[in-house]
Amino acid sequence: MVMIKAAVHGFGNIGRHVLDCLGTADDFECLGVVRRAASLGKDKSDLQGNAEFSSIEELAAKNGRPDVVILCGPSRLMPDEASVYLNKGYNTVDSFDIHGEIPALVRNLDEAARKAGRACITAAGWDPGTDSLFRAIFEAMAPVGTTFTNFGRGRSMGHSVAARAIPGVADAIAITIPIGGGRHSRLVYVLPEAAEASASVDSANRFAAIKQALAADPYFASDPLEVREVGSERELAQVADNSHGVLMERIGASGTASNQRLAFDMRIDNPALTAQVLVSSARAVLRLQPGCHTLIDVPPVFMLPGDRYDNIARLV
Repeated sequence: MVMIKAAVHGFGNIGRHVLDCLGTADDFECLGVVRRAASLGKDKSDLQGNAEFSSIEELAAKNGRPDVVILCGPSRLMPDEASVYLNKGYNTVDSFDIHGEIPALVRNLDEAARKAGRACITAAGWDPGTDSLFRAIFEAMAPVGTTFTNFGRGRSMGHSVAARAIPGVADAIAITIPIGGGRHSRLVYVLPEAAEASASVDSANRFAAIKQALAADPYFASDPLEVREVGSERELAQVADNSHGVLMERIGASGTASNQRLAFDMRIDNPALTAQVLVSSARAVLRLQPGCHTLIDVPPVFMLPGDRYDNIARLV
């Protein structure tokens, strides 16, 4: 068996789960984790014995060049990070999750990847990602109709990271609540930063400014939003469960036959599933032509370990 050499960039919630998934995959070898220099030496037990480095150059000099770099940083940083790694000659996978920005990102990364002679897969989480595959398959099965993707109730990592980036926020958790018909509301628990003794703005006005900034953020601007203030990390931890889910439904027609109903339902640990999709995509990206791809561009068999014909015999 040819081992795939992988590096992990970023070591937050998803990065830790990526190490778990790499450790259970027989065809992967993890060469190490690239993280901020200020974080080196922290969370040693979470590294599971893997080496950590402050740059990909240090990692490659010590353990060799990886075949693929799995990007696990905040979604808003992924476009720049993917471009940097592609320009250095590395294949990449990421879980960028801002749906409306994906078409432009694919075009930009496609140019960089082709120029470097490398491949990348972007938006490779579960939504966007594997849910995108189900939406595509549902449309192939019932070309005329409507698909509703209902998320939650559960914790959204992308929305939580976006909320933490708001000025004045020390920590935050964003919960997605399905309304129905593919619509959602957002419930955000916010722990504000401690006010300085000399601050001239009272706590009520500071919290109002946080709510206003959240409402204007692209992650929250299109949905009903409720923001609740919490007083401590302990209080915030009580709502920080990683569970999430989706119910996808399509009502449509196959030819002239109407009333075709297709459904997909799952309940998941959010970062764990995102990490697993990233690792499966890291396998697939090495089987693709240079350029930028999303999961609807990728043959599903490319994501699976083992021989193609064995997988055909088992699954088809």
